Amino acid sequence: MSYSLVPVPLGSLQINELISSRDILGASSPQAITFSLVIPTYNESKNLEKLVEVLSELLNSYWDGSYELIVVDDDSPDLTWQVGLALMPKYPQLRVMRRQGEKGLSTAVIRGWQAAQGEILGVIDGDLQHPPETLINMLDKMQKGADLAVASRHVEGGGVSDWGFIRRVLSRGAQMLGLIILPNVIGRVSDPMSGYFMVRREAIANCLMNPSGYKILIEVLGRGNIGTVAEVGYVFQERQEGESKVTWRQYIDYIVHLLRLRSRGRITKLREKWRVPIKRFIKFGLVGFSGVFVDMAILYLLSDASTLGWGLTRSKIIGSEVAILNNFLWNDLWTFRDFSSQQSGWRKRIKRFVKFNLICLLGIGLNLIILNILYNYFGVNKYLANLIAIAIVTIWNFWFNLKLSWRVTQTK
Repeated sequence: MSYSLVPVPLGSLQINELISSRDILGASSPQAITFSLVIPTYNESKNLEKLVEVLSELLNSYWDGSYELIVVDDDSPDLTWQVGLALMPKYPQLRVMRRQGEKGLSTAVIRGWQAAQGEILGVIDGDLQHPPETLINMLDKMQKGADLAVASRHVEGGGVSDWGFIRRVLSRGAQMLGLIILPNVIGRVSDPMSGYFMVRREAIANCLMNPSGYKILIEVLGRGNIGTVAEVGYVFQERQEGESKVTWRQYIDYIVHLLRLRSRGRITKLREKWRVPIKRFIKFGLVGFSGVFVDMAILYLLSDASTLGWGLTRSKIIGSEVAILNNFLWNDLWTFRDFSSQQSGWRKRIKRFVKFNLICLLGIGLNLIILNILYNYFGVNKYLANLIAIAIVTIWNFWFNLKLSWRVTQTK
């Protein structure tokens, strides 16, 4: 008998409503799945066999086979997924998913839940730092009607084994920060950083998830329809095999996640709204930066006493006009290429240049005012004053040229 990998679900990170195992596996399926436990892994080949053995023994005695263990491996270099496949003949409730291209603990958990068949969905680390025995206490809470059961280090019976002072401070500090940013979510549990919990499928079904980093519990609390919450104490164990994956990036992801949930999607919408304009503005700024060198070079050649020694204002006007021509050519070919390609022909290009020039000439007027005020009234070096004036006027030039010089409507 051959054993195959579970296909990786595609598309949005959304848990579907329950489809019975009989519908999935056929009418001959012997029994429905009640509990699906996801084990996200990365380089856990040394821990996996022992973890699966202990979990299977516990759950067989509790539910007599009406459960499944789903290993979701992020294509580990140590081939954890292959170890999982080799264990499947011995453990019939074990399923293995190998993800390639998509990585991250939180998304791994959700992908596992999307492939799961259980009414209750759970997650446990694959490094044996979460004591498997605590599952039974959590399952008892779920059987009594809880929507969410969390294994907590901060209630009676909980704790950490050998954490140092700094790690304890960081953990508590992250929790306090969460209470400030998102009190109605973080305040519902004593250990919001826990990665060891289970949730009723119907409480998160059809909720679009958007997790960041490793803290999937915050996403479940923030986006799910969670009623009753129960907590069970556990002692966080030190890793027995492999290397710790705790990094500073996790704390940054945690803060970003809190802010995203706090904004209720507004940050994501703003980012999507402004992504293209910001990208275009960066190009516009780079082109403008090339124009700075042109502008500065002309200003130096015309106004410096060792050359022509012209006045500052006249030299600035000529330097700016040459820079405008430079900037227009680059913007037309690069920054606004998607617009200019719809407005082909020299006549339309000349028309765009005239509008670009007029807008920039108005900018030059503003530039001259700033330059003369900084140079004549505040004694700022003329080149530094010129640089400051250019920076201020850049936003002006970009916005009005986007709206007027390269309008999409000019396509006839």
